[in-house]
Amino acid sequence: MAGRGVLFALAEGERARLLGCGGDGEVMALVEEVEEAWDEAWVCEVDKAWDALHRCLTDGRLEYGNGEFPLSHVILGGRAMYEGEDYVVRYVEPGEVRAVAGALGRVDEGWVRRRYAELEFEEYQGVRGEEDLAYTVCFLPDLREFYRRAAEEGRAVVFTVDQ
Repeated sequence: MAGRGVLFALAEGERARLLGCGGDGEVMALVEEVEEAWDEAWVCEVDKAWDALHRCLTDGRLEYGNGEFPLSHVILGGRAMYEGEDYVVRYVEPGEVRAVAGALGRVDEGWVRRRYAELEFEEYQGVRGEEDLAYTVCFLPDLREFYRRAAEEGRAVVFTVDQ
């Protein structure tokens, strides 16, 4: 999975529609609609740093559901809404978003740097080093703020990445 990752905080209507989708086609149509609207207040781009961020926030592996909640839900955690060869959509409930926001509030650049240094990144598509680490941590402030605001508004979050 080497695509660009984006998180969207869903309004209640979008959340209800997503949960009511009857199949992959409906899920992807709704995701496309949310992406096209691109409501800046409720979007957090993590570009290709999502991979290293997920690894640092979990156990170093790029897998679904690995690591401990709530940090395991920041990127690839939560419920699978779509998992195809071309795209991934993961969903985090509003209550889980609150827990994620609280946990991320305690994660700072130093913490991510220590995790990056101590964890093994098997099958990592990036090039580990200071440049990759600096790129990864530059997304942390926006990610923390995004989850904080989503939690305050009681929004669900979806993570999307094209592969």
